[in-house]
Amino acid sequence: MTAAYDRNNVFAKILRGEIPCQKVFEDAHVLAFRDIKPQAPAHVLVIPKGEYISSDDFSAKASPEEIAALFRAVGKIARDLGLDKTGYRILANHGEDAHQEVAHFHFHIFGGKSLGRMLPKE
Repeated sequence: MTAAYDRNNVFAKILRGEIPCQKVFEDAHVLAFRDIKPQAPAHVLVIPKGEYISSDDFSAKASPEEIAALFRAVGKIARDLGLDKTGYRILANHGEDAHQEVAHFHFHIFGGKSLGRMLPKE
């Protein structure tokens, strides 16, 4: 994904407070909130506050502080939700083949039930 960052994407609007969210965590670099269409009992989106389109964009351009904050936030959120006890999945889609729906880098945290295989057997 080499396109310019779209400041009108849904996550940018959430970051600006134009669209409400059910916040579960926030610090200087990260915002996390419940997914509006959860695919598991626990389904949280974790987004950097910077303008990053994808994991590739984030890993190439984010500061060490932003990178550390994002990964620390994921762990804290999972612990706060009690998911560290039974397990959880972290997912980040990148690009068309992975079906990335919002062009703002984000992690999904899924948990609260058995999640099955990550990809179907072929």
